[in-house]
Amino acid sequence: MTQLEQAKKNRITPQMKKVARNEGVSFEFIREKLAEGKIVIPYNKIHSPKRPCGIGEGLTTKVNANIGTSSDYSKINEELKKTKISVLAGAHTVMDLSTGGNISQVRRAILRNCPVPLGTVPIYQSAINAVKNNGSIAGMSENDIFATIEEQAKDGVDFFTLHCGVTLESVARLKNQERITDVVSRGGAILIEWMSKNKKENPLYEHFDRVLDIVKKYDVTISLGDGMRPGSIADATDRTQIQELILLGELAERCRKKGVQVMIEGPGHMPLNQIQANVLLQKRLCHGAPFYVLGPLVTDSAPGYDHITAAIGGAQAASYGADFLCYVTRSEHLRLPTLEDVREGVITTRIAAHAADIAKGIKKAIDHDAKISTARRKRNWRKQIELAIDRERPGKMRRKFKSSTKDVCTMCSEYCSMKLMDSAKRELKK
Repeated sequence: MTQLEQAKKNRITPQMKKVARNEGVSFEFIREKLAEGKIVIPYNKIHSPKRPCGIGEGLTTKVNANIGTSSDYSKINEELKKTKISVLAGAHTVMDLSTGGNISQVRRAILRNCPVPLGTVPIYQSAINAVKNNGSIAGMSENDIFATIEEQAKDGVDFFTLHCGVTLESVARLKNQERITDVVSRGGAILIEWMSKNKKENPLYEHFDRVLDIVKKYDVTISLGDGMRPGSIADATDRTQIQELILLGELAERCRKKGVQVMIEGPGHMPLNQIQANVLLQKRLCHGAPFYVLGPLVTDSAPGYDHITAAIGGAQAASYGADFLCYVTRSEHLRLPTLEDVREGVITTRIAAHAADIAKGIKKAIDHDAKISTARRKRNWRKQIELAIDRERPGKMRRKFKSSTKDVCTMCSEYCSMKLMDSAKRELKK
């Protein structure tokens, strides 16, 4: 029985209890929201991640880190290091997006070493196998696609990105849209290539019940992928994107009726003034399903700094109700991320998520800031560093530039406003 089915039967699972304790909410709150489809707990019983997390309404905003090999660079040990550094930096989930080397071997190694929920995009492996065995993506059969989904679920993957909303109808609409960047989703582009060559409907859409039968068996959470997401600011909130979102809302209802947990993926690239409308639209069309966004990146003009453009958009999106932020690293659009790129991407996205949680009124986040502010007023440097989102960098910075006056920093030194105020208050009490 899936987590969703248990919740609908008024049963509280150990995973629900663990999430409730971590979030500081009641067991019943988690059960009720999960039953409504407004919270998901990605948890494949085969993987049984040690640190399950809840994603959705009323919970802290979660952060995902993408890792994985490419055809140019495929080293399992490197991906295991990225897994470890992602978790240490505070990622709540990890996604293996491998497209190079022995993909099954990479995934299984990551699963053995990943204490948090792991996600994948099964169509990547199906397409790569088709090219290897049959010479082209078009040579991929429908059975190949479903066999890969089954294999990955059986391995223990906790959530899948599945581009079920990329249909013949949406492709026809795309042709008339005149986008600058067409389709930037790799999974979406793979399926469009297959559909155009085979003159057939997307199997993930046409045989959606078959998808549900597989994932339900292992309680894999479906993340309905946004294959038509905008890849540039100019393409945001167009007819192609919204048509897919409408369809994803309908598919989400089918998931819930089947007892399958589901969340919805969102844009992409988007100007600041469109973010709120997109979040509200998703929540309305998808009946409150958890919203998982990549960024959104709020400008196309900052290659090398896209962890910042994404954090700006992510903080906005989450403050308006998005539940799950996929990190973007500074290497986005440029290269496969390094270990340092991964770490910095997680930290930057966690900052965005935390800022949004304060705006959402999440007590846990507000209380945390009050604690670090109190430590700052008292010039308790050890406590400040202990409470920091990134505990590593502030300590290094502090040690490198120490003031001759021990309880202040080199910015203000003896003219520290808080130290002066301590002195003034003592005088006022006399």
